[in-house]
Amino acid sequence: MFKLKDLADGCSKAENIIALKAKLEALPAQIEEIKSFEVGVNTIEASVAYDLVLVSLFESKEALFRYQKHPEHLLVADFVGKVCDSRVVVDYVP
Repeated sequence: MFKLKDLADGCSKAENIIALKAKLEALPAQIEEIKSFEVGVNTIEASVAYDLVLVSLFESKEALFRYQKHPEHLLVADFVGKVCDSRVVVDYVP
């Protein structure tokens, strides 16, 4: 889950939410390790709410690790570092 800054990288939070959603949604076509990828934008204002969520599925931990090191993922991660106040991650084996 991602909580974005009000203003970052020369854009508003709303603009960066749209940009991050688009960048994330482009990754499955570029990275074969991604089995499933769903991006959702928060619709209810609440102080504890995050702005955007990514739910992803990989065949194995090794596939996840390859995804994390993929150059296209690293470009998105760089953008995340610029526009996000915080993020929360949970990696688990179903």
